[in-house]
Formats: sequence, C-alpha cells, structure tokens
Amino acid sequence: MKGLSWRVIIMIVVIIPAIVYVIPTFKPSIWPHNQINLGLDLQGGMHLALEVQTQRAVENTVERIRSELRGTLRSERIRSVEVSTPGDTELAFRLINRDDMPEFRRLIERNYSEMNILSEQDQNDEFIVRLALAEETTREIERQAVRQALETIRNRIDEFGVSEPDIRIEGERRIQVQLPGITDTDRAKELIGRTAMLEFKLVDDEHSLSRALEGNVPPGREILYGSQVGEAGRQPFLVESRTLLSGAYLDNARVQIDQQYNEPYVSIDFNRQGARIFEQVTGENVRRRLAIVLDNRVYSAPVIQERIPGGTARVTGNFSIQEARDLAIVLRAGALPAPVEIIEERTVGPSLGQDSIRQGFLSMIVGGMLVLVFMVIYYKTAGLVANLALVLNILLIAAGLAAFQATLTLPGIAGIILTIGIAVDANVIIFERIREELRLGKKVASAISAGFNKATLTIMDANVTTLIAAVVLFQFGTGPVRGFAITLSLGVLASMFTALVVSRQILDLLYVSRRMKTISI
Repeated sequence: MKGLSWRVIIMIVVIIPAIVYVIPTFKPSIWPHNQINLGLDLQGGMHLALEVQTQRAVENTVERIRSELRGTLRSERIRSVEVSTPGDTELAFRLINRDDMPEFRRLIERNYSEMNILSEQDQNDEFIVRLALAEETTREIERQAVRQALETIRNRIDEFGVSEPDIRIEGERRIQVQLPGITDTDRAKELIGRTAMLEFKLVDDEHSLSRALEGNVPPGREILYGSQVGEAGRQPFLVESRTLLSGAYLDNARVQIDQQYNEPYVSIDFNRQGARIFEQVTGENVRRRLAIVLDNRVYSAPVIQERIPGGTARVTGNFSIQEARDLAIVLRAGALPAPVEIIEERTVGPSLGQDSIRQGFLSMIVGGMLVLVFMVIYYKTAGLVANLALVLNILLIAAGLAAFQATLTLPGIAGIILTIGIAVDANVIIFERIREELRLGKKVASAISAGFNKATLTIMDANVTTLIAAVVLFQFGTGPVRGFAITLSLGVLASMFTALVVSRQILDLLYVSRRMKTISI
C-alpha cells in the first residue's frame, strides 16, 4: 500500500464492497447475497388497512374480572348474586347481607383498583352495587390492544416469510399493512385477521343437547359448533362456559404427521405453568370429553383416558399441510387481543409493478443521459470526470439499499433522480471555483487545490442541510415518503464522497501528478 494516497485507499475500501453488494441484484448466481428489495409499488403485493375492535378487548377484561370476582367473593364468604349479564361492560352484584358492604368496598379497593364503584342502592336490607372500569384504565386497555395486535400481526407475517413488510399504527385503532410480493392474498388475509383464541373447555354430556338447541341452555353452559361442515352442517357441542386452559400458556406449536392416518395435525406444547394446569385438568376429568376450541369453533373433543403429564396436546381437524402450517403460525405468534376488521384492501398486480419499474428507470436513464451530455459539452474533460463520479454515485446508492436491506419504491427512484442533480451540482460548484482560480492566473495544480478547498465547505453545508431534511422525512413520514427519504439520504452521502474524494483523486491523477500546464474545463 506504500505510495498510495489516503483517497485511493478510501476509494478501494468503499467501491469494492459496493460492487460485491450490487452483483446479486443483477446476477444472483454469481454471488448469493441479499438483493435490493422492491416495494409494493414496484413488485406488486397487497395493502391492507385494519381496524382493531378495541371494545372487545375491554369486554374481555371485564369478563375476566367478573370471573375472578365471583371466586373472590365466595372465598371471602360474601354472599352475593350477580345481576349483570355476560357482555356488559358494567358489573352489578346484589349483596344478600348489607353488613358485607364495607368488606366488599375494601376488597374492590385492594384487589380490583381498576374498577370504580358507580352506585350503591339499598333495597330491603340488600345492596345492589354497580362497578365499571375506570376511564383511564379503559383507554389504556384500548391502546394496549392496538399495540399488542401490531406485534402479533408482525410476528405472523415474519413467519409467513414476507420480505420487508411495512406494518405500522395509524390513528388510534387502525393498523396499516403492506406486503410486497404477496400473490396468495386470501391466505395472507386469513393469517392476519384470524383471532386465534385457543381454549380448552369441558363438554357437558349430562344435560340434553337437543333441549339446549331449542333454547333451554343450562346456566354456565354454551353451544359451540365444530370446525368441519358435514352433510347436516356443523356439529353442535354443549360445553361449559368456563375456560380451563387458554393459549396464553402456549410455548410452541408445530406441524406433525399422524403415522396411523397419514394426516397432518398441530402439536402444541405448554409452558411450565400451562403443563401443570393441563395435567391437573386431565387428572380431575378422566372419562370426560375435553373440547379444543379455536375462535369459538370446536376442532376436536377427545375423551380424557388418563392424567396427561408433560403439557403436550394435539389439534386435529382434517387439515391440509398448508392449513396446518398456517394454524401453527398463528398459535405460535399468539392470539389477537381483539378481533380486527379489514376496512381497506388494495392489490397491486405484478404487471403494474413492472410498468412502474420500467417508467421509473426510463425517467432516470433519460434524465441521467441529459445530465451526462450537458457536462461533457460544457466542462469537456472535467465533465467526463463528473460523469464517472455520477455513475459511481448511483452504484453506491444501490449498494446501500442492498447492504441495509432497505426497500426501493417508486418515490425512492424519484429520490435517486434528485440525487443525480445534487451530485452534478457539487461538481459544478467545484469546477466553477477552479475556473475562477485559473482566471486569476494560478497554475493548474494550484487552481485545482484551491477550487476544491473553497468549494468543500459550501458543498458540506448544502448536503448536510439536505441530509437533515431527509432524516426528518424518514423519521416522521410514512411509506412512500420514507422510501424517498432513504434514497435521498444515501444519495447525499454518496454525492459528497464522489465529489470531494473521487473527483479530486481523478483530477489530481490527470493534471497534478503529470504537472500539466493546461486543463480542459
């Protein structure tokens, strides 16, 4: 490396890795590395706007508190009768003994601080107490539901295998999802929108199912239907409303093949706490049927033959391999805290994406060629140097996109076109400074050195302010704006490098090292 200037060393360190990163985009077989990711507008895909039903999350929280409070009142020997109905966002209890009221208040304040006592009514030595979630608690549940839904959807999409998805919260309850390159849109929608609430409930074989279907559902029971549709429709099940075990205790889910029937099923593993609960439930209910319920559909209801240790169960349902894989994905990613509704859907076809690519690159090539021709005509040999720096500038932008796995979008192409102008502008400033120095009678070497020295600060100021604007756009912008900001940022950094390092080194090599007395500029 002896005898090489620091500029040459930097150029080697920057340019060679840039070439390595760009090669896979054009010749994947030569160098197996990450290619440049194309955005939704370039390669096609799907755009979804989802709305989280946050009210359901609030209702689920109230339902959980309702169940816990019943047990707490029993354990504290406070005689009461609930007078509210399932689905209400307010709870109402009638205390049989009015003397229990002070203890009831203390119990609520101590264990259920998120609940407010709305009213107390004294009726014939009985108290009716109404409870509701505090307003701030309700808002926090809704915010948390949206955040949790975002992470759950992100985990599902990551396992689905989409490259560079764009998932973000918009407003208070909406989530925007962009999936570039997706062709099976129905499968993607099913995977994203599925609630995936896994529950284990006991089947009630004591009461009459036919009477329940006629409307005489016993207290604490509900009717659920099977996942498979037969000749007579879906099979009904009378099950206990109480959930013995939920998917919250799930540790893993994977697809396996039943060796006897050669059919796929989903094997689920519970965590340590879930395994203890599952062993206890199966041990206490031998010879009873345990319904495996997913999103209020009974997938299977096997008879418990014996206590099952180890915390492993299976979900069957005449799945195809693809259905079993998707079910395993949603179970591993976790259940959505509340249902989501698709309120907007757009699909960009591959042909439209190809048209966008063709038009975008055509505009870039035409604009670039006009700039190249102008620079050669106006600045002659120095213009050729600027053109070489410009080509290198585009190479560095492409390498940056590939290296950081950023996504190239149609606005991103616009950002590249803009950086062509920025890169040329930097060289124009330098060349005009050199011309001024030559007019003052300085020699070529001195004019080149003075031109670069005087132009450097101006170029740095202009590019740094542009870079700050690009960073702000990236931080606070959405989809297309962020794509524009990414290529603009890379272009600004590349243009400063090519103008101040590459162009300087080439001009020094052509004119300074050879001590030439004239310069074509």
